[in-house]
Amino acid sequence: MSDKSAYIEKAKARIDEWNAEIEKMKAKVGEAEADAKIEYQNQLDEARKQRDEAEAKLKEVREASDDAWNDMKSGFDKAWDSISGAFESAMSRFR
Repeated sequence: MSDKSAYIEKAKARIDEWNAEIEKMKAKVGEAEADAKIEYQNQLDEARKQRDEAEAKLKEVREASDDAWNDMKSGFDKAWDSISGAFESAMSRFR
């Protein structure tokens, strides 16, 4: 497996974990009191936004040629760290 393929699989696995977390959040929104429901929904929307952004970045990597992948990797790492941090921040406010 190439570095690019391994990287893509790792990122996809992380997004799959985020999807599971989002599903848990969705259940909490349904159970919440009216006031909390608004805040939970805002956090859920933010988490979805970060997940969608990560999926878009992952798509860019998938579509990059092997030569371009080497050039893209460091930029993708920085973007991924930012997206991941924002997702974790949204999740922490939800717990």
